[in-house]
Amino acid sequence: MLQRRPLPSVVSFNQILTQLAKLKHYSAVISMNNQMVLFGIRPDVYTLAIIINCFCNLNQVEFSLSILGNFFKLGFEPDVTTYTTLINGFLLKNREAEAVALFNKMMERGNCKPDVVTFGTIVKGLCLKGNNNTAIQLLKKMEENACMPNVIVYNTIIDSLCKDALVVDALNLFLEMMSKGIAPNVITYTSLIHGVCKVGKWKEATRLLNEMVEKHIFPNVHTFNILVDTFCKEGIVQEARSVVEMMIQRDIKPSTITYYSLMDGYCLRGEMDEAKEVFEVMLSKAFVVDARGYNIMINGYCKCKRIDDAHKLFLEMSHKGGVPNTITYNTLMDGFCKMGRTQDALNLFSQMQACGQLPNIQTYSILLHGMCANQQFPKAVELLEEMEGKMLDFGIVTYNILIDGLCRAEKVEYAWDLFRCLSSKGIQPNVKTYTIMIRGLCNGGQICEAENLLREMEEKGCFPDGWTYNTIIRGFINNNETSTGVRLIQEMVERGFSADASTTELIVNLLSKDRVDATLLAFIERP
Repeated sequence: MLQRRPLPSVVSFNQILTQLAKLKHYSAVISMNNQMVLFGIRPDVYTLAIIINCFCNLNQVEFSLSILGNFFKLGFEPDVTTYTTLINGFLLKNREAEAVALFNKMMERGNCKPDVVTFGTIVKGLCLKGNNNTAIQLLKKMEENACMPNVIVYNTIIDSLCKDALVVDALNLFLEMMSKGIAPNVITYTSLIHGVCKVGKWKEATRLLNEMVEKHIFPNVHTFNILVDTFCKEGIVQEARSVVEMMIQRDIKPSTITYYSLMDGYCLRGEMDEAKEVFEVMLSKAFVVDARGYNIMINGYCKCKRIDDAHKLFLEMSHKGGVPNTITYNTLMDGFCKMGRTQDALNLFSQMQACGQLPNIQTYSILLHGMCANQQFPKAVELLEEMEGKMLDFGIVTYNILIDGLCRAEKVEYAWDLFRCLSSKGIQPNVKTYTIMIRGLCNGGQICEAENLLREMEEKGCFPDGWTYNTIIRGFINNNETSTGVRLIQEMVERGFSADASTTELIVNLLSKDRVDATLLAFIERP
């Protein structure tokens, strides 16, 4: 076209640019427009509008503004579509104030008033920011300006309210919409169903589904997937299965998400044979089961302590060309550790790295837990040193795992040494760290050191919570230091904490065995 003489009109070029823009080849459109200018093709209003739209979608709103300047240089008047595109560009760049300012400028001008698309664009931007109240106010402003909102604008706000769990407000807006003669569509009902499911009102979801069908608004695969997922999470997988059957009856093909939700539902109930049946159905229907699908099954087997089945599926995944991800490896390693098969977990850890999957903080935490639970402290320390050597971004939580494991294994001295080294590593112990160490000291009979640590943590600005007090109180009572235990109970109550079930049971047992001094008895009997 550029080589033709005479050159085709700008209209012909606009048709090409429009189609490319629809295909989201925004950079190509801008490049071709530059070529057109070099060949002397004068842009029209439509050309400039296309270029503004492309720059906005590329998050280059500044260039869009420069194109707006070209409107006035060429003697063109920007229309409502041009301004709406710019408003959308500002919103894409999170420049909400500038979008609102341009919108208000349009409102003030008599010759270029915002239309329903403009209002809808601003509403969408406000909802994305969570400004639902402002969006609702804008809805009323539309009517005041004789611009009737359509179902798209209502859907935007209803969906936003549902995502924020403001279901009552969403349902009220839904009723208001229908009272104004605006018919809901599948998106309206899907948003509402998602909202009520989010707050656990799955019976209301069923009612909405029946209502939409009565109105001849047919649910799509997304609508059904929400219901399947909700029923599965509620543990009523049979209801979810019924929904899938309904989908098939209505010639709506279940998607990968549908089957994954169903598999997850069975796994949560420990019904692994049923989950495997769904898995096999997917394979028989030529679905590509990715890492997520395998992860659901492997996690289910691990939770049911069927670790060999989990490992078998992991191997099957690799043989079929599937690529296990970090979650896959972490899940299986956790399963091995909980079954006491730490060497298998470590072998998998080595295999993971050999395959190019980098371990993350959770990987190391799982292995640390496993090594500590199985009394393999040298390996646990080695893993911690490896983490430190790799400069991984981990904090006190990781150290808590090892300190807790050492204390539970009655290696309090080693735990104490690690605890005292934290400050030199630039790590500040939190309330959980102190409580773990206090429990370890108490279990080792070092109750004076435990109380000293209680006072030290306060001095360092880390204040004990109810768990800390209950831990040290039980420590003193178990070490026959009931008087100090009573003093700590009084201190605990004064600070607004109360005895937990274990502490209360311990005191009751002491009373029943007459192994309690008068001070404790007086404290318990007081009103």
